[in-house]
Amino acid sequence: MLNLLIQVRELQALLDAGSPVLVMDCSFDLMNPGAGRAQFEAEHLPGAVYVDLDHDLSEKGRPASEGRHPLPQRERFAARMAELGLNPGTQVVVMDRQGVNFCGRLWWMLRWCGHEAVAVLDGGLAAWKAAGGPLESGPARPHVAGGFRAGPSLAPTLDTAGLLARLGRADTTVIDARAGARFRGEVEPLDPVAGHVPGALNRPFNDNLQADGRFKPAAQLRQEFDALLGGRDPGGVVHQCGSGVSAVPNVLAMAIAGLGTTTLYPGSWSAWCNTEGTPRARG
Repeated sequence: MLNLLIQVRELQALLDAGSPVLVMDCSFDLMNPGAGRAQFEAEHLPGAVYVDLDHDLSEKGRPASEGRHPLPQRERFAARMAELGLNPGTQVVVMDRQGVNFCGRLWWMLRWCGHEAVAVLDGGLAAWKAAGGPLESGPARPHVAGGFRAGPSLAPTLDTAGLLARLGRADTTVIDARAGARFRGEVEPLDPVAGHVPGALNRPFNDNLQADGRFKPAAQLRQEFDALLGGRDPGGVVHQCGSGVSAVPNVLAMAIAGLGTTTLYPGSWSAWCNTEGTPRARG
């Protein structure tokens, strides 16, 4: 069972051996929601299925105070994963073309529903192609429905009220994964208010990656997070971003670094800034 990262050679070996593996492609574009499926149908790993951020990993139509990408009901999400062929013992491999920005959400949500055997393809599609991995095009092949059901969560969460209650406590450190300009409130292309949660630290999610799109070595990630935290307890970290999506690479990176399982605030800034009475900061 792999539950953090999987390298291209490891995935190819599993596929060659006929092991029960389900590859899930989460490619997406926030500014052009249809682009991800088009990218998938142009080329994808053999046997992969497509998972859409808006339709499969979020529940639209909820109040703005729940954020731009509210989590669906766990049972509804689990049923959708079963439709795509997921069984309890299946090794899932998630990937995208956007530096783990979107497939990390699926990695986290499967853990949220109790499925531990899920790993991110390190380097995504680019790494697969660089290694000469085979590709196919067109819609996903039909899959036999699986029997996956939601189990006890492996991924701790915090909602807006919970974070507000813990704000300013010595045992809580918020890490914001958005780009520096958005964190500082200099620009805000997606949400109605610019800024960040008071006291939050900034760690853009792509700081975890090397130039080739693969994660930095564990020792380097450990050193960088230790420097960012400045002696604060890693166990008290709460991750956030704009809408609970790009924060996950920081969750994953801390786990790779050996810093344990940390908490996600799924509503993130889009929920925080749409909730009356929440404090906001800039700079």
